[in-house]
Amino acid sequence: MMNRLGKKPRIFFLGLPNKVTQSPARLTLNAGIGSLRSSIMLNLLRKALPTRLLCPGIALALLCAGRAVAADSSDVLLDLFVKKGFVTEEEAKRVKSEAEALRAAAATNAMPEMPESKWKISDAIKSVELFGDLRLRYEEREAKTPGGRIELDRGRYAVRLGLRGQAFDDFYYGFRLDTAANPRSPWVTFGTSSSAVPYQGPFGKSAAGVNIGQVYLGWVPANWLDITVGKFANPLFNTPMVWDSDLNPEGAVERFKYSVGAADLFATFGQFLYADFNPNFASGGFGVGVNGLTGQDTDNIFLLAWQAGVDYHFTTNLSAKIAGTLYNYIGLKTNLPPYFGDAYVGEGAFLGPNSISPVDGASGFNPSAGAATPGFFAGYPNNQTGIRHLLIVDVPFQLNYSVGPFDTRLFGDVSYNLEGRQRAEEAASAYAAYLSANSATIAPFSPQRDDVKAYQAGFAIGNHGSLGLVYNAVSRKNGWEFRTYWQHVEQYALDPNLVDSDFFEGRENLEGVYGSFAYGLGRNVIGTVRYGRAERINNKLGTGGSNQDIPQVNPITHYSILQLDLSWRF
Repeated sequence: MMNRLGKKPRIFFLGLPNKVTQSPARLTLNAGIGSLRSSIMLNLLRKALPTRLLCPGIALALLCAGRAVAADSSDVLLDLFVKKGFVTEEEAKRVKSEAEALRAAAATNAMPEMPESKWKISDAIKSVELFGDLRLRYEEREAKTPGGRIELDRGRYAVRLGLRGQAFDDFYYGFRLDTAANPRSPWVTFGTSSSAVPYQGPFGKSAAGVNIGQVYLGWVPANWLDITVGKFANPLFNTPMVWDSDLNPEGAVERFKYSVGAADLFATFGQFLYADFNPNFASGGFGVGVNGLTGQDTDNIFLLAWQAGVDYHFTTNLSAKIAGTLYNYIGLKTNLPPYFGDAYVGEGAFLGPNSISPVDGASGFNPSAGAATPGFFAGYPNNQTGIRHLLIVDVPFQLNYSVGPFDTRLFGDVSYNLEGRQRAEEAASAYAAYLSANSATIAPFSPQRDDVKAYQAGFAIGNHGSLGLVYNAVSRKNGWEFRTYWQHVEQYALDPNLVDSDFFEGRENLEGVYGSFAYGLGRNVIGTVRYGRAERINNKLGTGGSNQDIPQVNPITHYSILQLDLSWRF
């Protein structure tokens, strides 16, 4: 379209926007446009545009003008347009009606003003995130022994709630609250207040608590270095064969990473405070030590972890990750409850027929015995917690492949205790001494020096972005994952205080299969089914470990567990 000068007109009056309704901020900005400018622009439009395009422009002009002047002023303006012949009376009525409609739409769509927040965030906090999960569970767990069985049938719940975020100057922070004090489980069993001591009746709250699950500070001075101190999520590449996923190590960790082409190299060095025995030194007579008279001269126990590995990306759909890890313990001393530095035995309390402990499969666990109760090792007549002669080489690995709509993973773990022979010899000697001291009617066993290894092999498949769903590590609506593995853990291979407490009962000398399926019922709600079944490996030995779900049984000859979970992750 050409104007009288043979040029295309430059329409700069409000640009005739694509959307009729503007934001309140834009309307406020245009509120200063006066009726005089509207009249001039409309005159230009009258000369440049046909009548059929004029009415929307006039309506928009009146809308802007109406923000600055009263409605009757707009009527006067329209009357002036009619008098000057710019528009007819019929067009003026139509424009007035459209302007009123535009005003009403703008008022309807306007965002209400937000009240000033009463929450004040410290200037030291760069960002903050609320995170955690709420989980409900039905569980069946059974352990069979030569002399009987124990079965658990229970409903459980767990809540984890925390804050984490970035601070300034390359620091970060976090803390998390858990509902249970057990380091290998945040779960609490429904209904236990009715059977607790003292009795509290049904629907009590005594079984649950508020405990610090994580508290840490971190620093990233360079993109290849990350240092964390406190109590934090496990920083190592690992599997539940070696580490229960609920454990949060305490101490310090340094993480390094560097990429070379398709290879992402990483190294993680952990100094984890395993046990604090302060005062590290106390003279006799101050009530410190096993009997309070002799005092003590101790060291704190540290678990040192040394890991190096590579995550190699062959293609966008294929990658492999592998790491070598060495675990060693320092600061161990004997005769110091709960006797981490003493010889690990791993056997039950059975002394044979016609003895003072005639039940084959009884562990001898005494729930009333404390860590320092004479004659017991953290509640057991034979040491189940000792970590002497553990020097473990561990190699976890995984192969990830995406095909079509699926993500798949082959994974596994291989561990070997370099001091396993010495650990086996000490266990056999200590058990023989126990049998002799208690007039047993059964003979001791010879050292089982070859029971020093552990391994796991498994497979996982899910739709894209869903691997990790069975562990609540990710969540997505309609996501699904199936995961299974075979696991074999010998009696003197691993730290019995760290292995997974569910699969299989936090015990050694067991092998079995695990299977699970998880489905994303909503964006953050996950339903999960898990099942596991295991059997004793070496029938000459017990199933060592001190997990508190079924502590009364050792050895376990057959074990099974079923878990049905409903989780909300945020």
